[in-house]
Amino acid sequence: MSRIGKQPVPIPSGVDVTIDGQNVSVKGPKGTLELTVAEPITLARNEDGAIVVNRPNDERLNRSLHGLSRTLVSNLVTGVTEGYTTKMEIFGVGYRVQLKGSNLEFALGYSHPVLIEAPDGITFAVQSPTKFTITGIDKQKVGQISANIRRLRRPDPYKGKGVRYEGEQIRRKVGKTGK
Repeated sequence: MSRIGKQPVPIPSGVDVTIDGQNVSVKGPKGTLELTVAEPITLARNEDGAIVVNRPNDERLNRSLHGLSRTLVSNLVTGVTEGYTTKMEIFGVGYRVQLKGSNLEFALGYSHPVLIEAPDGITFAVQSPTKFTITGIDKQKVGQISANIRRLRRPDPYKGKGVRYEGEQIRRKVGKTGK
């Protein structure tokens, strides 16, 4: 049995869960999220009201999908109750970010400003010209938009310039020695 998959997903008060075959819909104070789990995996409610993820047998694929499905369902419940936030920071002379409506505009050393539009369910907040946060209820969307923004100007291993996650340690390299 998968150690992660066998744990039931507790449902806090104020969260409404609907299970319809392979589909699960979670509605909470921050919004609604839906998920379709892979075919061999089944979802059910136990006597405590928690969601239990089951697999038909111990085939390798089913074992893999078991823990994954449980984690995805758990992420839905956490998303509609607490939400997810990614904090990011910018290093580099002249590199900055500002809020334009609900979108982010970056100055990252290119000849033009880079505009990132906020997808549905994602909000941006700028604390300073070099620090900003990405907030939403869908963990996958928040992580993907964070990775897309980081990809605009990856941290440089020589000087450390670029966009990075807050607290991320950049592996630095030693430059060439002059004659």
